[in-house]
Amino acid sequence: MLNWHDYLQLLAGLVSVVNPIGVIPMFIALTNDRPPAERRHTAITCAFSVATVLAITLVAGEPILHFLGIGLPSFRVAGGLLIMMMGFSMLHANNDRARHTPEEQAESFEKDSIAVVPLAIPLLSGPGAISTMIVYGHSGHSLGHFLLVGSVILSVAVFVLLTLLAAPKIADVMGSTGMNVVTRVMGLFLTSIAVEFIATGLGELFPVLLKTAT
Repeated sequence: MLNWHDYLQLLAGLVSVVNPIGVIPMFIALTNDRPPAERRHTAITCAFSVATVLAITLVAGEPILHFLGIGLPSFRVAGGLLIMMMGFSMLHANNDRARHTPEEQAESFEKDSIAVVPLAIPLLSGPGAISTMIVYGHSGHSLGHFLLVGSVILSVAVFVLLTLLAAPKIADVMGSTGMNVVTRVMGLFLTSIAVEFIATGLGELFPVLLKTAT
């Protein structure tokens, strides 16, 4: 079981990688011509979908890795590299192709329901969030650990819901510049987490080499 600092780091890391602030422009563009009740329903469905994806990852992530013959240390390194790419993209306030491509974004404007795809998957709970959840979620196996991680998932889903419900007001107050600043700060935090993932994974894969180097 992790200590409290690790659970707070998981919460901060998930909020950064999910980054609902960065999805506000897309959410507004996709729901601009829809009535308020439908926008609220879209936000609720999206938040619920994010929680569902992360919860399924928490339960099934490690068994899937075992089935594929992938060790957690290797996944730490691969996930760290993916999250680092996302972090670098967020530092430059660019659209992240690891989350979605321009083709997927254009296609989403033609869909009637956009709460699950593309908002929840892959924009919010995409590969980065899934990687983070697998790495942290399977660092312990006690009931208390899974309850605490579940609480983190619930907190992230609530944050997503509140952000999407208040998206127009947030966009008016912060503007593009303000949202880009928040995205860059989250990108810096995300890059730091990625470095830790990679360093820990390499330490588990090559313990002898690291001991020799030190």
